[in-house]
Amino acid sequence: MRWERLFEDLEAQLAAAQAQEQRAGLVELVRAERASTRLADRLRASRGLSLRVQVLPGEADGVVTGDLVEIGTDWLLLAEQTGGRALVPWAAVQAVAGLAPYAAPEDHDPRARLGLPHALRALSRDRVEVALSTDARTLVGRLDRVGADHVDLTPSAGPPWTVPIAALRVVRSR
Repeated sequence: MRWERLFEDLEAQLAAAQAQEQRAGLVELVRAERASTRLADRLRASRGLSLRVQVLPGEADGVVTGDLVEIGTDWLLLAEQTGGRALVPWAAVQAVAGLAPYAAPEDHDPRARLGLPHALRALSRDRVEVALSTDARTLVGRLDRVGADHVDLTPSAGPPWTVPIAALRVVRSR
């Protein structure tokens, strides 16, 4: 009897040690997976969710809020409660609240590979009135020309403005 209990105890200890090893391995796999996750992966998983995006100075409170509609290689698009859209360059993003806790695989949709100048050219082509926010000010008008690194905006009154794309914080369509 004593021998049987001894072997049962040893088997129980072995099973417990194996279970602990599996848990430790799983924790390590989760850590490795999280270490390789990019913000873009989390944003893709957050399409349709309401996000708060802290941007560089240029916005009144520095926060853009809305449902995530789309993301590109260097921008994200939010549908704001006002009915407008806010195009936010990656370079302006400081923090994001409301992200899904998991990641989504990379898109193979060609639209997802379009850069910020492509998105701005679509606004220019459609003659959409926009508000361009920079660190210095917000300019309202229509995009007349989108170059590789700048945009030309013509306000309803006054001279046209040329704005470096790197200076953009938020582009709102009206």
